[in-house]
Amino acid sequence: MRTAVFALTQQGILCAGRVRSCLDEGAELFLPERFLAVPEVMAPIGDAAAIHPFSRLRPAVQEAFPRFESLVFVMATGIVVRMIAPLLRSKLEDPAVVVLDEQGRHVISLLSGHVGGANSLAQQLAGALGADPVITTATDVEGLMAPDAWAAELGLMPWPKSHIQAVNTALLVKRLPVYQLSSRLITRDFYAQWLTAHRLSWQSAMPAAAGSDQPLVILAPPADLPSAADVPPGTLYLVERPLFAGVGCKRGMSAAHILAALQEACRRIGMPVARIAALGSTIVKAQEAGLLQAAEELARPLHFFSQAELESAIAAYGLQESPFVKKTIGVGNVCEAAAVCCSTGRVRFALLKTRFAGVTVALAWGL
Repeated sequence: MRTAVFALTQQGILCAGRVRSCLDEGAELFLPERFLAVPEVMAPIGDAAAIHPFSRLRPAVQEAFPRFESLVFVMATGIVVRMIAPLLRSKLEDPAVVVLDEQGRHVISLLSGHVGGANSLAQQLAGALGADPVITTATDVEGLMAPDAWAAELGLMPWPKSHIQAVNTALLVKRLPVYQLSSRLITRDFYAQWLTAHRLSWQSAMPAAAGSDQPLVILAPPADLPSAADVPPGTLYLVERPLFAGVGCKRGMSAAHILAALQEACRRIGMPVARIAALGSTIVKAQEAGLLQAAEELARPLHFFSQAELESAIAAYGLQESPFVKKTIGVGNVCEAAAVCCSTGRVRFALLKTRFAGVTVALAWGL
């Protein structure tokens, strides 16, 4: 997950540095440019490559909002609300937004608590900083497992959006959903095991009982979806998102080595490798035998993208580039940019560029 961390004051910057140290990967700092020349402020931060200076907060937020999976603000909540309000689109698309006070005493899940993962991010930061998490979504307050909350963890998208509230409202009055699994899910056994492990009973997909007022949650591939008008009010689909793998590799890497890297990358996000829908790389690797064989063994399409296509993805998502890679093949980011290019729409990174021996992998969910 890529996270943009914003701060406005000297004390806020110190807290932002602590926030970044709590995040495993992908945290980039957005700081007022006037502080960059102040050694006592910047010395504790380190890693200047991941710092973006700004002169005005609003344009910086506007640029970062569609590029990052989560945004953390170390400042007053009112400022944040005014900054993001014009940018909001949908609870299924907006990034997670979390707010901290400058002392790091409270961590507020402000936006996209469930689908975007702001609640879990707030809990993570609160645990690491010794702060109090502030979670206000009703199902979380009651200790209930709302379907739209854990769907993102499994690479599923709640649909139709308007039915999320009905299912969660029923859950609050202890009308537990009936879970059904489509037989055409790519990794049906994986979902079945997950539901069973979390004590959520399930059954094979079948028509809902006539007159039943029990909510129904159906895990299904996109091909199984009816029109929104044909979905009963108490029924919510959790739709499989495609998982795209961007791959870079040294010359001569074997298929077994590349497959092992892909399997480990998927394990790190809790997914089986069979969940990958497509692979992508640079056109420079179009004749790489190991990469071609790995895609064949996975039985997944492999796309090779031109430098112009990769550069376009880098610009659109503000991806960091390696000077060495750029000097070597002409573009400074292969695996993350290739994962983006595999999708015809927006993506949300599940795993940023991760290095294995001779192989780099990035994973992104299609939205």
